[in-house]
Amino acid sequence: MNATPGPHPAGALLLCRAEPPAVRPPAQLLREQLLLAPAGTEWSVLVPEGKPWLHGGEPVEQVVTGWATALAVSASWPVVALWWDRDRAGLTLAAGFRRTVGYTWLADGTPVGEDEAMRTFAARLALDPVLDLQALEPLTASDPDTDSHGRLVGVVAVLARAGLALPTGIVPGESADRLRSVARAQGAEVLEWAGWRDAVRGELDVVEDGPLGPYLRGPRARVLNGAQLLAGLPLLVWGAGRRSGGWAAAGALLVAHGALGLAYDRLRER
Repeated sequence: MNATPGPHPAGALLLCRAEPPAVRPPAQLLREQLLLAPAGTEWSVLVPEGKPWLHGGEPVEQVVTGWATALAVSASWPVVALWWDRDRAGLTLAAGFRRTVGYTWLADGTPVGEDEAMRTFAARLALDPVLDLQALEPLTASDPDTDSHGRLVGVVAVLARAGLALPTGIVPGESADRLRSVARAQGAEVLEWAGWRDAVRGELDVVEDGPLGPYLRGPRARVLNGAQLLAGLPLLVWGAGRRSGGWAAAGALLVAHGALGLAYDRLRER
């Protein structure tokens, strides 16, 4: 499954284990050019429209890890970021406030990650500890016939057992331009920035109707939102200082979500 790199081979996909209505509000808070489409049972895919890794000096891995972290800390569902460039490809799993889990392959498919990371990946996604883990294990072994893009396709095949079904033509390893055009042709939703207040309100309304609804008001809500605010401030400063757009976005999302969540709690009480 070897592929010939294009002029701009770097690209990424964000696989969210939630339906599009739940993904839309937090994704809008990233203030990035993204396309949103359903991707199977309780899955959605976010396709970047822009290519910030070409302009901000950050590698694609760092950009999408920041995005995935920002999405996961403000939601109750995990995010799998698949990324690739000329030299490497990999995956990053973000789930809540837990430390992200990642695995990397060189362009020729040589594994350079730790086996334990793949086991943690399977456990946090609640994949089958026997069948799915056995399907993931070959991806951590050397195989001269499978390059890094083929490894990502293998990850998608395993996630398909958990309900993931990417839209036709959305294949990891393709150029960012092609992914964007295919997603648009299939009717993917263009996410537009609606302002901090409307975006956070939309997210909170979605969550309020779900299992985390009781955490949006009262003492538990204030503790959770206060924790997000305190975690977001240093992350925002750190990301801005390092000119890291992905991590700055994660910090900004946490600050906005925490601050407006506290305001939301007070308004609901009234």
